[in-house]
Amino acid sequence: MRFKMGGGPCASCKLLRRRCSKDCIFAPYFPPDDPHKFAMVHKVFGASNVSKMLQEVPVHQRADAVSSLVYEANARIRDPVYGCVGAISYLQNEVSRLQTQLAVAEAEILMCIDQMQHQVQPGTEPPPQPPQSDHDKSLLLASSHDVSLCDFQNCHSFAATSVSYHVMQDPFKRESIWY
Repeated sequence: MRFKMGGGPCASCKLLRRRCSKDCIFAPYFPPDDPHKFAMVHKVFGASNVSKMLQEVPVHQRADAVSSLVYEANARIRDPVYGCVGAISYLQNEVSRLQTQLAVAEAEILMCIDQMQHQVQPGTEPPPQPPQSDHDKSLLLASSHDVSLCDFQNCHSFAATSVSYHVMQDPFKRESIWY
């Protein structure tokens, strides 16, 4: 399985200025038309270390290993201290922040539904009230005449379950990625 184009040296052999042998471990993964890929990996890990890593990985997993090395090298070049761990940490914090926002929004919905439930009595129409804000207008649209109290209770139950799920999970409690 050779990926060399036109018989020239692979990107690693070209960068290292050596002759590309027939059994070059880099050739299938670092084609000559993408020299930047190997340059990044070489800069972060070194050609000798990459060669050792690839030799330790089964042949059918080497392409994935090279993809991981390229990703980590790119992340290390962008952030020399944390590399891809910095990106993972950032994304975990973003997920936590968004879970908190979602829990707050669901709690607000729950309070609005609770308020609407107390205003609407079974078998009666709610008294017309002029909307005071866009938020109130959307709530009035949700409480149109064809919605029954049963629908409010189902919605209330769903919102309560959803809010309790997000509130019970501590969104800021994460297992440490540092050992």
